[in-house]
Amino acid sequence: MVSIDSQIPSDKTIGGGDDTFNTFVSETGAGKHVPRAVFVDLEPTEVRTGTYLQLYHPEQLITGKIDDCWKRTDKFGRTRKLADQCTGLQGFLGFYSFGGGTGSGFTSLLMERLSVD
Repeated sequence: MVSIDSQIPSDKTIGGGDDTFNTFVSETGAGKHVPRAVFVDLEPTEVRTGTYLQLYHPEQLITGKIDDCWKRTDKFGRTRKLADQCTGLQGFLGFYSFGGGTGSGFTSLLMERLSVD
């Protein structure tokens, strides 16, 4: 269990020889535990100012207006960087909206690029 401030409570034991916790969470140099994920949202402030702001690594957030989001050259590089940090990468989990917005076109483009790389 990771708390809202990205720390593991001292009374909790993670692992015990089992490495599954590190499949979805990585530890930063500052000792915080953050999801191994790239978050994309066209809303510029929802994730960056929300309740769970401390849980995410700022380099793993892609937010902003639609023009800004699509023009960024590093949006696929962030996914590639996370993949390169993994040992034995077996796949990706994708969660997206069906009703348009960030999920409609961006997810299709991301899946296409992942399959090519």
